[in-house]
Amino acid sequence: MRKMGYLLLIIALLALAGCGQKPAAMPADTGNASNVAEGGADHSQGGPVDSSQGAGGEGAGQTDASGPQQTAEQVKLTVEVYFTDEDLMELKPVQREIEVPEGHSKYEEAFKALQSADQGLISLWEKVKLNSAAFSGANGELALDIELPDEARLGAGGEALAIEALKKTMFQFDEVKRIEVTVGGEKVESLMGHVDLEHPITRE
Repeated sequence: MRKMGYLLLIIALLALAGCGQKPAAMPADTGNASNVAEGGADHSQGGPVDSSQGAGGEGAGQTDASGPQQTAEQVKLTVEVYFTDEDLMELKPVQREIEVPEGHSKYEEAFKALQSADQGLISLWEKVKLNSAAFSGANGELALDIELPDEARLGAGGEALAIEALKKTMFQFDEVKRIEVTVGGEKVESLMGHVDLEHPITRE
């Protein structure tokens, strides 16, 4: 009987000991799982934020750098363009600063300047449309193709002054030896019907 009593006591103690270990183990496992999850969340948030900020900084730097380069590629020139007085009696030279952006020529920009007169003067080319301007270094020829709407046509005196204004404006560039003017891609005998048009117009 005593042996049986001892066995029952030992079994009861072992059972109590086993029950005491399980609750102690569970909080430890739960704590570890929580720490790992929090650590993973911190790493996942930190990585993408840093990389996106770095990429954004580099991108902004490249954009800022490209702006000044484009501006630097523009060429600024001071040219003389010719207009007439309100009575269409004579030509008046005016100095203009032109900017030649990449992909354009100074001849195009000089022609544009020729189309906008100062107050008190008249542009003889204001309503003329420039289709193209091409220069050939081989023979020094500047080819200008234009369109002449009816409102751009002048009388005999105005036509003569218009041709002279074009010559003086374009021949100020030393490399231009002659000017070939076409209307809609074709050579015409007269620009506006009053004065003969040379093909090409040569430097005097």
